[in-house]
Amino acid sequence: MMPVKILQGAENAHAYPLLIKQIFASAGRFEPDNQIIYRGEQSFSYSEFTRRVQQLANALKAAGVEAGDTVAVMDWDSHRYLECYFAVPMLGAILHHVNIRLSPEQVAYTMNHAEDKLVLVHDDFLPLADQLAAQLPTVQGYIRLSDGGTPPATPNMSVLGEYESLLAEQSSECDFPDFDENSVATTFYTTGTTGNPKGVYFSHRQLVLHTINMVGMLGSYEGLPLLRSNSVYMPITPMFHVHAWGVPYAAVMLNCTQIYPGRYEPNLLVDLIQQYKVDFSHCVPTILQMLLGCEKGHETRLDGWKILIGGSALPKGLAKAAMDKGADIYSAYGMSETCPLLTVTHLNKTQRALPAEEQLKYRTLTGVASNLVDLRIEEPSGKPAQHNGSDVGEITVQTPWLTQGYHKEPAKQEELWEGGRLHTGDVASVHPDGFVEIKDRIKDVIKTGGEWLSSIELEDLISQHPDVAAVAVVGMPDEKWGERPHAMVVASNNELSAGDIQQHLQQFVESGHISKWAVPEHITLVDEIPKTSVGKINKKVIRATLAG
Repeated sequence: MMPVKILQGAENAHAYPLLIKQIFASAGRFEPDNQIIYRGEQSFSYSEFTRRVQQLANALKAAGVEAGDTVAVMDWDSHRYLECYFAVPMLGAILHHVNIRLSPEQVAYTMNHAEDKLVLVHDDFLPLADQLAAQLPTVQGYIRLSDGGTPPATPNMSVLGEYESLLAEQSSECDFPDFDENSVATTFYTTGTTGNPKGVYFSHRQLVLHTINMVGMLGSYEGLPLLRSNSVYMPITPMFHVHAWGVPYAAVMLNCTQIYPGRYEPNLLVDLIQQYKVDFSHCVPTILQMLLGCEKGHETRLDGWKILIGGSALPKGLAKAAMDKGADIYSAYGMSETCPLLTVTHLNKTQRALPAEEQLKYRTLTGVASNLVDLRIEEPSGKPAQHNGSDVGEITVQTPWLTQGYHKEPAKQEELWEGGRLHTGDVASVHPDGFVEIKDRIKDVIKTGGEWLSSIELEDLISQHPDVAAVAVVGMPDEKWGERPHAMVVASNNELSAGDIQQHLQQFVESGHISKWAVPEHITLVDEIPKTSVGKINKKVIRATLAG
């Protein structure tokens, strides 16, 4: 360790901890009358929000929640979930974002692994919770979250009460103590191609730093005008998925008007965007495709709506379809283990002056490294690759908000942090202007004839055919070449054929963009492409289906 000078401060000087309660202190400080709206049915001012969070904290304490306990939430995107984002960790407890789209067996595994003590569960998930109750020995009680109606019977559960009724019984004042900023605030589980889901976790310090950085990145730069205090924000990334990318914390700090849509219903999402003039959302490409493809999406302009796309590569065809509707498209990159923000689209003055068609190539890359992010690409030897746009390597990162490991998984966390840098498993190049271009997941690169072929690049080129609604490309075993690309395509026109797609790709062969052997011999037309629990293309299932 380098010797440095550290001066002794005043005996009573306060070491200000970076706790989520410091974000909460900004709620309503600037715009107390701005609203937090649920499905267009309920609305709460920031003044009401701050009272409700304190009532919830008191209700949790009355239910027996203490510092160090884990509290699980099973809900759609809602004002209630947002209140839990604050009340649970501000008590020193840990908020477990349960991925309600996992199989029942996986949900049970994650809840036992996290040692959940109390569960807040929406009526829609009561049957699942009741089914699993006997398998969850650490759970001592449940709080029902309801949008009205009669709840299903729950003979196996100990329901302590309904959320709103419990809040109404409590004082709207709660004193949140100081404690170590490195205390765990949140946990959730990320699924891989093999084995059980892995528990990532984040401290108060990490979440506060991530929030401060996000406020600066998304609002301070002329080339990145996404989230400011006058924004109307609606997430379309599930709140159980990496804290909805951490944006709700930033939105609360800024006192933005916020719209929470509950369960994702495409036509309702478009209605909410229209009704409340939503100007900022974020989602994965498949959700954007769903929104553009629904009845209301077909007939509605999206002028003024800025959308941040992450989770997987944004095909140029999809980006152009959204921009043709008036939407303003940006890309970002991160993963569950990174909290998640690592890179985001930033257009400089020269790039902003380009025609919209020419801007597409920048908007569909994964952006430039965010402030405080040390990002490099490493060759298999561990040597840093050049940032010249052509050399490729695995993205490794260091930044203050990366998970420090996997809960109870010492071997896997050492692999994640091999050499002191977090290994993302993504292959990329970095251009001289700083833009990161994801080539593929290491496990999804198609190794054919001794060369690497990017499935993402092929998906992007195929998506530019006007009759392609969605596409996924995977490598399938081949006796001669090792692997060959196989495309799975959803057509928007019943007359589309595999030959049409191959002919479409010939233009890119002739221009030298791809080699002729990159054109898939095998193209399967399907009604729907399999997706993961968070809406990403599920290439594991696709490979199994094609191998069938």
